[in-house]
Amino acid sequence: MTTDAPASRAAHVTLKLATSLDGRIATASGESRWITGPQAREAVHRLRAEHDAVVIGVETALADDPELTVRLEGYAGPHPARVVLDSRQRLPAHSKLAATARVTPTYVVSSAPPQPGLVEKGVRVLEVRRMDNLDAVVAALAEQGQKRLFVEGGGRVAASFLRAGLVERLEWFRAPMVIGGEGRAAVADLALAALAAAPRFRRLDVRSVGDDLWERYERI
Repeated sequence: MTTDAPASRAAHVTLKLATSLDGRIATASGESRWITGPQAREAVHRLRAEHDAVVIGVETALADDPELTVRLEGYAGPHPARVVLDSRQRLPAHSKLAATARVTPTYVVSSAPPQPGLVEKGVRVLEVRRMDNLDAVVAALAEQGQKRLFVEGGGRVAASFLRAGLVERLEWFRAPMVIGGEGRAAVADLALAALAAAPRFRRLDVRSVGDDLWERYERI
């Protein structure tokens, strides 16, 4: 399916970050499990359950082979769809996401025609002409009924949604540790020329979840 969908705010985008105190999501070697504790991870699963789809980049899919389901004791509700931003469709057909695509809806957003190996697994490929046009990506997902998006991707995905001005809510979990400048940043370069151009948010709540802090923000 190819779309030239116009810019759309029909979808609501929440960005989730789980970091050290200095905003790192992994060490320089890529070690990231687990920065935050079990209570914070449980809160993330509850947030997933409130959204239509969980969004990650293909690098996260390749590195972690995640399931992106709601794993809560006694939970019997629906699972969000899984969305992978994957311009060249590098998601392996044997990945957990592809292997369970007929059980839980799984989308790959790509700028290339659908790959038969993924389609045969039940993965729904949404073809967009420009992956850097996130308005079009969000609009294409909204057309599929995925209107409440929970972005859990890496630093580049987070930066892309922030640069596009699409992040309405920010759910930030901070662990009481410091990784240092060589660690991997939660948000990649935003290419800001001035502070006035920085995305700004209003804090809604701060609470403790185990040893971690959960900060909640909305866009100003």
